[in-house]
This record gives sequence, structure tokens and C-alpha cells, in this order.
Amino acid sequence: MSPRGTDVGELVERARQGQARAVARLISLVEDASPQLRDVARALAPHTGHAQVIGLTGPPGVGKSTSTNVLVGALRRAGKRVGVLAVDPSSPFSGGALLGDRVRMQDHALDDGVFIRSMATRGHLGGIAWATPQALRVLDAAGCDVVLVETVGVGQSEVEVVSLADTTLVLLAPGMGDGIQAAKAGILEVADVFVVNKADRDGADATIRDLKYMISLGRREREGPSWRPPIVPTVASHGEGADDVVDAIEAHRSWMVSHGELDARRQRRAASEIEAIAVEQLREKLGYVRRGDDLRALPSLAKRVVAGEVDPYRAADALIAELGA
Repeated sequence: MSPRGTDVGELVERARQGQARAVARLISLVEDASPQLRDVARALAPHTGHAQVIGLTGPPGVGKSTSTNVLVGALRRAGKRVGVLAVDPSSPFSGGALLGDRVRMQDHALDDGVFIRSMATRGHLGGIAWATPQALRVLDAAGCDVVLVETVGVGQSEVEVVSLADTTLVLLAPGMGDGIQAAKAGILEVADVFVVNKADRDGADATIRDLKYMISLGRREREGPSWRPPIVPTVASHGEGADDVVDAIEAHRSWMVSHGELDARRQRRAASEIEAIAVEQLREKLGYVRRGDDLRALPSLAKRVVAGEVDPYRAADALIAELGA
């Protein structure tokens, strides 16, 4: 084994022993797209597939970070080892995470059974960072029973977290706008569990009522057995409702296992990850200089399309043929 591979192997072994520094180093290698990334993925693969992945998403201001904090506490009381990937917006100056989520999770800073990592989106849309799938594998291999993925504040279409999670929690709060309008958003269509935070505020009952109505409409459109997302009211700032959320997550997991949905979701997740890696490799190839030609393949074909010499479909066929794909 090469020295490079030996180093990665040692890091993975130390991560599996629960050493936080080794876990952090592996995630850094993933985020930085290190040349060792393939070695890392290869070393992690035999030790993954055990963690339950929970996604938390919702509009800005609903209390995602506070809810994550109290949910971690509830999971720890249940004896679970917990990893948290808190995806923060990128700093416009450094490109790094703004660390807003870490500030709200100081309750668990000294707990050896909790690993919290902020990840910068670095311009990636969809509410998560591009490196999140591989970072999940690191925490899975490191022995986390549950990994929570908290997204940045999302809008109507930024629902990429559903492709990563076994169970997706959608957080809402009273006073966040018209409930029916919100229910048209794609974000509500991905919920396995609805969490209405700040349920002690005026309007909470109306929000819950609107959600129940939208869930009933969705069930009428489906055929066969389907999961009915529960609605769990919480007051995260007071620590209320977290155990109820954990119970809802476990109920959803039991339903998925009994209906074969858990394996199906994980296979779809793996397929998406494979596809994303393959597409990225193709994009890298697009920039390669063709042998015997001073022009890069893609710009050259683009010029021909603009000039009307070739249509874009024929240009795409030529590009794929040239790449040997």
C-alpha cells in the first residue's frame, strides 16, 4: 500500500474509534476535493450503510438550528450517537461557512457522542453543500447511529436534501405567510414529518389545520398504501416536543422497513450519487484540449452552433463521441 493510502487507512481507523480530529480531517479532504478523495471513499465503503439519515429543512426563521439542538438532546437521551452536518451559507469573502448553526448548538460542544460540522454551500443550490453525500459517509463509518443534515433556509424548489435523507423533516412556523400558498411549494411535497415550531404563538392552530387539509388532498391523489406525514407541534426554544419528533421519526422508519421503502430510498440515493460523480467527470473531460487542435472541444463546437454550421444535438453527439462516452 502506498504512503498515501496508508495515511487514509489510519485516518479511517481512528475515525471509527471515535476520534473527532480524524473525522474532521476526513470531511476536510472531502470538502477540498483532495486527490485522496477516491482513497477515502474506498476505505469508507465497507463501514457504511448503518446510520439513519434525517434531513431538516424549511424556510428561514422557523428555528431549524434550535430544533436541531433539542433534537440532538432527545436522541442522546435515547442512547444514540449523533452526527450533525449543518449546511451554512457561504461567506462572500472567504467562501467558508458562516457558522451560524454552530453558535446555536453549544449545548453539545463537549459531548463525545455528538459530532457537529458546519459545511459551506460554496454556491451550490438546493440547500446543501456538494460534499454532503461523502461527508455523510464519513459520519456513518465513524459510528454515528443518526446523522442530522440541516439545510440552509430554503425556498420553494430547493429540496435536494430529500435525495440524501431516510426521513425528511419540514419545519414551519406560524406567521410565515399564507399556509395554502406555502403548501404549493415543492418543499412541502417532500415532507415525511411536519414540525410546526413556535407552536405557542398565535396562528399555530391555523397552520396545523392548513397542513392537515393539504395532506388530505395529497392522499386523494395517490393510489395504494402511502405514508401519512404526521404533524408535530414543538416549542424548540423551551425544549418542548423533541421527544414527539423522535417518536415520529421512528414510526416513519418502521413504516419504511415494513414496506421496503428504506432500501428503495437508499438505492435511489446511491444512484444519484453515482450519477453526480459521473457527470462531474464528464464535465472535467469537456475542458480537455483535443490532440492536434489548439481549440478546446466545447468552445469550438459552440462557435459552430452559433455560426449555424451545426445544430446543438449534432454538436452534443460529436462531443460525446470525442470523449469516448
